[in-house]
Amino acid sequence: MPQPTKKYYGSSFSTRRQQPRRSYSQRKTNDRRYKKDYIDPRKFVKVAKITQTETYSPEHSFDDFNVNHLIKQNLLNKGFISPSPIQDKTIAPIIDGKDVIGLADTGTGKTAAFAIPLLDKIMLKNVRLLVIAPTRELAQQIDEEFRWIAKGSNLNSAILIGGTNIGGQLRDLRRQPQIVIGTPGRIKDHFERGSLNLASFSLVVLDEVDRMLDMGFINDVKAILNQLSPVRQSLFFSATLAQPIKDLINGFSKDPFTVSTKSGETSENVHQDVVYVNGGYDKLDKLNGLLKSGEIKKAIIFDDTQRQVEKLSLDLSGLGFRVDAIHGGRSQGQRQRSLAKFKRNEVDILVATDVAARGIDVVDITHVINYSTPNSYSDYIHRIGRAGRAGKIGYALTFVDKARA
Repeated sequence: MPQPTKKYYGSSFSTRRQQPRRSYSQRKTNDRRYKKDYIDPRKFVKVAKITQTETYSPEHSFDDFNVNHLIKQNLLNKGFISPSPIQDKTIAPIIDGKDVIGLADTGTGKTAAFAIPLLDKIMLKNVRLLVIAPTRELAQQIDEEFRWIAKGSNLNSAILIGGTNIGGQLRDLRRQPQIVIGTPGRIKDHFERGSLNLASFSLVVLDEVDRMLDMGFINDVKAILNQLSPVRQSLFFSATLAQPIKDLINGFSKDPFTVSTKSGETSENVHQDVVYVNGGYDKLDKLNGLLKSGEIKKAIIFDDTQRQVEKLSLDLSGLGFRVDAIHGGRSQGQRQRSLAKFKRNEVDILVATDVAARGIDVVDITHVINYSTPNSYSDYIHRIGRAGRAGKIGYALTFVDKARA
């Protein structure tokens, strides 16, 4: 690949900085953790519904799609024959160059739904793709899926996320990768440094747009989209379509094709209940009793702050549990190792903050425990959606102070 020119990587943005740069996480306020919405405890109690899902009959096989033979072979090598509903309904419109809105639950194959047709476009036309994801973990999951779908293609990619060495990211960007995947804050940081020429991207994907809205990234996302090539194809994937998301899509797309494969609330198959505590004094004892009951096989426990997560993790470890922690204060390497141990069942309990847990997709979590109440009911739904994956019944327990009930 040719080396980047000064036109692309000049100092026009870096000269704006008169003060030392702060990380995106430092620039964001932490007000939300202290300004929780009141949620009636009765909303934390719900019996799971066991629903019979109809077997989906796709209109296409992967072999039907007009994409590069290498992609088809990689899919076949992985045992992929029939597309999922979101793949079946979006791949062809994306191939045709349409802007697309995809409404789908997590774990339904949406990454492959945009990776397959967009990788084909990159191989065919040597265009550049930017994928924006709300969390580091999701960005890495997307990159892993892109890698196996494009195996043998010699395409280059770069992951732009916090918590990792920026020198490696700068080195990757100097190769002018065809695919860039990152979180809004770090993408914006590279743009301001002059190390990322956003105008060279004519393909863009916003994944889990609703999560980016919840996490306060929407203004950064708008700033990024404003710098992309005006002639582009834009794809938006989300679980919900709140008005701010509609406004964002309307402002940055042209006559989008909408596909919805949502099967309803992801919490429908999660049995929900509360655990009442007396001012928090017996909170750890209650949690200890629950975890020792033998009913909880694999759990993610949510707490408010990094300090609280670390303390609870140490407390549970002292009580003899196999536990690890994940939060924004840990390096990306630490977070990856903790998540890998959880996936491999080397630990049974993962204590996490909301931000760190977004994008975690572990299919065999039996329980979600809200050791602290969530900031909003939307956050609650997202938390408990970690359990009850792959059609299984999950369980959610929320600790509630009796005095505030």
